[in-house]
Amino acid sequence: MLLYDHPLSSYAQKVKIALREKGVPFVAELPEGFGTGQGDGPFAAANPRTEVPVLIDGDATIFDSTVILEYIEERWPEPPLLPHDPAARAFARMTEDVCDTQYEAVNWGFGEMLWFHRATGDLARHLREQAAAQTRLLQDWLARRLGTEDWFGGTGFGWADTAVAPMVNRSVHYGLGPEPGTALARWHARVSRRPSVAATFAEFDAAAAQMAAAADLYTTGGRRREYRDHRLEWMIRSGGIDVVRDGLRDDTIRFSWPGSA
Repeated sequence: MLLYDHPLSSYAQKVKIALREKGVPFVAELPEGFGTGQGDGPFAAANPRTEVPVLIDGDATIFDSTVILEYIEERWPEPPLLPHDPAARAFARMTEDVCDTQYEAVNWGFGEMLWFHRATGDLARHLREQAAAQTRLLQDWLARRLGTEDWFGGTGFGWADTAVAPMVNRSVHYGLGPEPGTALARWHARVSRRPSVAATFAEFDAAAAQMAAAADLYTTGGRRREYRDHRLEWMIRSGGIDVVRDGLRDDTIRFSWPGSA
């Protein structure tokens, strides 16, 4: 089984956590041409959006991290990640959706400043402050959903924990983690000790350590960062419309498939 992956991708991380929880062996591979948006080759054939993750299981090729999670849950139902109760399942899916949209966009935006230096001076400071404030709001929301439980699914690790873990861990890496001693901070420490998560986080840490060397590829046009949906919304609403204009001018950003004719 092949997983097209980038260790920094929060979407790919949640898929790897799910596979590891279920004991499913896989080979993770960084696709050739990743980050260029090129429309040919096996990666583009597997996913025209040229986004990770993509899971190839025999004749089945699946993209979009949520669809992949659903496939994994149906293909290998034990141990289950989704609870049996319909309301609890909806709770888990809503938690995942907010993480995949609003939370991922905030993390991504902060990374644009930290790793790719999309802005400098006052604008960079403003965008970092916006990301920090929004991270606190998102973590407060997650803390309320966690409540007094050990896991987002209640007594056992589950679907929502799989989705939340990469998002909160990236915030911790950025220095924007939950306040020490809070329930969400204790949850992060707990989830980080889980073998499936620990292995995935170790891969993230190793890749993050290389980002300074790779950043030039994204600022010179060798690779182009994808400004899509919630990411683009975040950058504009947070005051970074000049970042978008500069990226279009310098051809260092791209939008999702299908591109302009």
